[in-house]
Amino acid sequence: MAAQPVDIAALEAQIVEETAKFNELRLKGLPLDESKKTLSDLKKSLAMAKNAGKEKKPKPEKLEKVDGEPKPAEEQAKEGKKKERLLLKTAKGTRDYGPAEMFLRHHIESIVKECFATFGGACLDTPVFERKDVLTDKYGEDAKLIFDLMDQGGEQLALRYDHTVPLARYLAMIGGTAPQHKLWQIGKVYRRDNPVMSKGRMREFMQADFDITGTWDPMVADAELLSLLCTILSKLDVGEFTIKLNHRKILDGIFEVCGVPTDKIRSISSAVDKLDKLPWAEVKKEMTEEKGLDPAVADKIGEYVKLKGGPELLAQLEADATLTANPSAKHGISDMSILFRLLKAYKVIDRISFDMSLARGLDYYTGIIYEAIVEASAPPGFKGADALAAAPSEQRPPPTPATATIPPTPKTPKTPGLSKKKLSKSTTEGGDEPEIDESQVGVGSIAAGGRYDNLVGAFLAGAAGVSPNSKEGKKAMGPNGGTPWVEKGGRTKETMAYVMSAGDGLLDERIELVSELRDAGIKTDFLAKNKPKISAQFAAGEKDEVPFAIILGTDELKAGLSL
Repeated sequence: MAAQPVDIAALEAQIVEETAKFNELRLKGLPLDESKKTLSDLKKSLAMAKNAGKEKKPKPEKLEKVDGEPKPAEEQAKEGKKKERLLLKTAKGTRDYGPAEMFLRHHIESIVKECFATFGGACLDTPVFERKDVLTDKYGEDAKLIFDLMDQGGEQLALRYDHTVPLARYLAMIGGTAPQHKLWQIGKVYRRDNPVMSKGRMREFMQADFDITGTWDPMVADAELLSLLCTILSKLDVGEFTIKLNHRKILDGIFEVCGVPTDKIRSISSAVDKLDKLPWAEVKKEMTEEKGLDPAVADKIGEYVKLKGGPELLAQLEADATLTANPSAKHGISDMSILFRLLKAYKVIDRISFDMSLARGLDYYTGIIYEAIVEASAPPGFKGADALAAAPSEQRPPPTPATATIPPTPKTPKTPGLSKKKLSKSTTEGGDEPEIDESQVGVGSIAAGGRYDNLVGAFLAGAAGVSPNSKEGKKAMGPNGGTPWVEKGGRTKETMAYVMSAGDGLLDERIELVSELRDAGIKTDFLAKNKPKISAQFAAGEKDEVPFAIILGTDELKAGLSL
């Protein structure tokens, strides 16, 4: 049934009547509650009756067609509001690079690539995102900085944090402990950290990475990478620079002899790594109050991690009976002794500062670790360039007008391992936390690296996947490793000369000659063994299709052949 229309005139009459009744009760001093309620209800009814006639019929929705189907006006309205609110800005921690900046970037990259080629590197390219389980448990406390992607058809994915772990995954897929390789990548990486845009700390940045893989004699790959790093920094003309150097095994040995519980070693190492940004008092506070370390143990650690210098510091550690009694520290000290000898042959020892506070937070490092710094990269209050002055003053040349920046990672004794090097260009991110006070932050290291012997093995242990040598692997990767258009046996690098030795190993002499040829712009390589067979050296040169061989002999050197 249709609702009967309300008589507005009748309601108005009732209100007049009830109002008179209300006034009469008030004059007599009688209760007013019931009359007041009746009067209120009548007034509400009158208001509703009057408004009922004023209601407008809703207009029909205007529907926009999308792919032939009508689109609700409600959705259109939402989209309109979104368009109104659109802010023309890049995401937090990212930025655009205009033509002038890209011209400069390409110039820098061309120098870096030329150096990579000169040192015998071959180019590699891996995906910008990986399966999440590939990246898990590789970065220690920095794992929180990994950018996760939304579930894609059942695969948990993440943006790559660096080039190192993807490289290790690649090597595991092609056979793990393959022959020696020198591989490089240049591309963007991503870290969910707090950006400091003016200092080059961003969430998306370019990184150049050079890795030496396979089985090498002790510390040869590490020295090769440090030489490469010095070459790149010099050619980039970044100014006076120093490479801070340490060994993870020495650090672990220090923590053990000082009494750090095994389960706290990595977290204490992470705290020590902040000594380039924080005073010792703050680092000690973090160790004791946040990480629960005994203050007496922290004081013992402080006696070691405040040390820095050159070969003379190594002699001091060798004389420390307590430290050398620890197997881990003894191994690290032995490595450093070999490394310093090789760095003299490479003529870069004057650029090195043996810095016991350097820890590097990434969990995959197992041996030598290093960072390159310049004065301009230090934070405000940098005391007289402590690290820059740390190398023995008698060995340092007068300040030169320039040098460059890039990052590396080396390799260790006769164990399948890796060595690498990275070149950063800006990035970091961190949830919705406020940005850091840019006035109090330096650029920090401009290059860094270290040895990571166990990373490829971590993928092989208990791993399931496709082997390139299996029927399924060949089907998945294609007849030529996934690139059927590449002719089998084609050159992978630009090396022009291979320096060899006959008879005695002559490792130091080969290194000196290789360095001279590289300084002259000749792309040169050698077999990084102490006493390699001449047949093995020729096989290595032929594998890379190197057109020229230079053979050193003991008799010729004794006869006065000058390097």
